[in-house]
Amino acid sequence: MREQKLKDKLDEINLELQNNGELGTTDIGVLSGSAGLALFHFYYNEYNPNETSEDTGSTIIMSIINSINEGYNFHTFCGGIAGAAWTIELLNELDFIEVDTDALLGVLDDYLRHIGNLNEEENFYDFLHGLIGVGYYFLKRYKNTRSEALKEKYKEMLLEMISKLERTAKKSDRGLYWESYLIREEGLRGCNLSLSHGQASIINFLSRLAEEAAFSEKTTPLLKQTVQHVLSYKKEQTNTSFFPDWITNENKESQGSRLAWCYGDLGVAISLWRASIVTKDEKTKNMAIQLLEHTATRRDIKETRIVDGGLCHGAFGVMHVFDYMYKETGIQVFKEAADYWIDYGLTLDHHKDGSAGYMKWRGGDTPTYEKENSLLEGIAGIGLAILSYLNPEKTDWNQCLMIG
Repeated sequence: MREQKLKDKLDEINLELQNNGELGTTDIGVLSGSAGLALFHFYYNEYNPNETSEDTGSTIIMSIINSINEGYNFHTFCGGIAGAAWTIELLNELDFIEVDTDALLGVLDDYLRHIGNLNEEENFYDFLHGLIGVGYYFLKRYKNTRSEALKEKYKEMLLEMISKLERTAKKSDRGLYWESYLIREEGLRGCNLSLSHGQASIINFLSRLAEEAAFSEKTTPLLKQTVQHVLSYKKEQTNTSFFPDWITNENKESQGSRLAWCYGDLGVAISLWRASIVTKDEKTKNMAIQLLEHTATRRDIKETRIVDGGLCHGAFGVMHVFDYMYKETGIQVFKEAADYWIDYGLTLDHHKDGSAGYMKWRGGDTPTYEKENSLLEGIAGIGLAILSYLNPEKTDWNQCLMIG
């Protein structure tokens, strides 16, 4: 019954994205832009081979390339060039497309390198919109390039980023952290712990760098001290979240955290899990599992604040994290949590004016919703999560969320 519902919903999502996929977006990045839609079409074509999906995916990629050639210059991983180029690299790596990415993407290096050197005064390390997202793309290119000269260039650029992280890290008796704006409009600064914008993404990025011999010596000490700092803010016990979303420079913590990929214990746990593997730290690994086991018990909708389906802060994002961690660990409670949240997610397609019945929650005292087709908050991401639930071996796309 569940499987048939998922297949039916997947076909509905595909039809919506074929007809109205790029409605309302000028972004080209993987999370909020058209590159994420291309990912869905290529994965859907693998699940249900058809010329239409493959052609649509290819057309989107060509449109992205044309946009960049015509002067598109928004840089971010979420919505811009870094995320679009990362997607092209991944699609090529998985043999969905066949292109010479060294020739196609190498011309973007100097521009993205320049962007990576900006904003030092603001310590703009944000994964979605800042330095970590650009570095994440460079790491993908470093691992995949066939050119020794380019590999050396990416190594140099990544070492520059590591040096910047070393130079700008704040040191305390708790460990290392990086300061950023918490609420820019109010000038509020401090330590953001999230996977989308803060320390969890830095831990995740450092963990991936530390897996490479060229960066391990420099990144492992940073990684261990950053993990130490984050863990120092873990509560002894709680009925909700163990970690705050952020800590101000005045050492005031945010109160409570939703259950989501973007903020809260899930993102911290995913990053601690990856760090524990590269550092071979059983204590950190056990902590990550304990966090996930606790979050698997959080199912009160009011407390978790899950009111839409998207990957960022919705039911299918929570489901996919648990589904992925079940594959990683075989722990049954993660499978049960994934099943719970996918069943709940299927009930959220009740918007008559939505995309395949789904709409993105816009927040506010009076909740408002809007149509959204993107990977991060819309039906492309819901579709990819369903595809991976139906076929757990097909999850490479989730690297764009720092999961896989």
